[in-house]
Amino acid sequence: MRMLHQFASAAAAALLSTAALLSTAALLSTTAVAQTAKTYEPQVGQQGKDVIWVPTPDDIVERMLRMAQTTANDYVIDLGAGDGKIAIMAAKKFGAKSLGIEFNPEFARFAQENVVKAGVADKARVQQGDIFATDFKSASVVTMYLLPALNLKLRPTILTMRPGTRIVSHSFTMDDWEADETSSLDGRRAYFWVVPANVQGTWRLAFPGGETPEVTFEQKFQKIDGHVQLGTMQGGLRETKLSGPNISFVYVDNNGVRRAFNGRVTGNTMEGMLRADNGAESRWTAAKK
Repeated sequence: MRMLHQFASAAAAALLSTAALLSTAALLSTTAVAQTAKTYEPQVGQQGKDVIWVPTPDDIVERMLRMAQTTANDYVIDLGAGDGKIAIMAAKKFGAKSLGIEFNPEFARFAQENVVKAGVADKARVQQGDIFATDFKSASVVTMYLLPALNLKLRPTILTMRPGTRIVSHSFTMDDWEADETSSLDGRRAYFWVVPANVQGTWRLAFPGGETPEVTFEQKFQKIDGHVQLGTMQGGLRETKLSGPNISFVYVDNNGVRRAFNGRVTGNTMEGMLRADNGAESRWTAAKK
């Protein structure tokens, strides 16, 4: 009986020892993970998926958001969020809802911690993701600090976004898509574009008087030109302008009357106001053929 008692005591001691070891190991593991998460610090110049990380200076961030005329009604998406500063400023200083997309999981967690520390977690967040695999078309403002080749890779997607979406890039252009504005500070540049509506092709106009001339536009990004069909005569277009969904153009008809059109493009239709030489105004519409 005494031997059985001794055996039971030894077994219990062994179990307690094992439990203690497991508990200690778990504590050490948890502490190591906590220390790793706590001590993560991004390094300027560190290699990312496609670019190295160099933070955008705060004054350039602010100028980028001002170029886009960011307001509390906007949804700002930052492609390549880094430490989250653009998403944070968009929310904190401009009141906008914002999202940063960052490929590096550790960096994304670090940036989200910055969001929380800044007190804007109700408006901003940073998530881990690949900018080429994430749908960002719901943004009204897109910001980025990437390389020229990456800008070009994103350009086809950007051009399918809602007309009027504002795009701002630190340092790098969109190649032959000319910027609508360029701002400079201490040798650094920020470039701004407005996504244009697609008006390429032929449209049939309609306005009071029963006239339904056809207008053909040739388009390269926000630059447009074209002609109007006036019977057998092709009249040239003047003062053509396209900014987001807003369009304006002028032509002189076969009676020598100057007609100025201002309107808005919505998919395959246009509508707006027409002003003649004598100041008379009327509504006009157009449908794409």
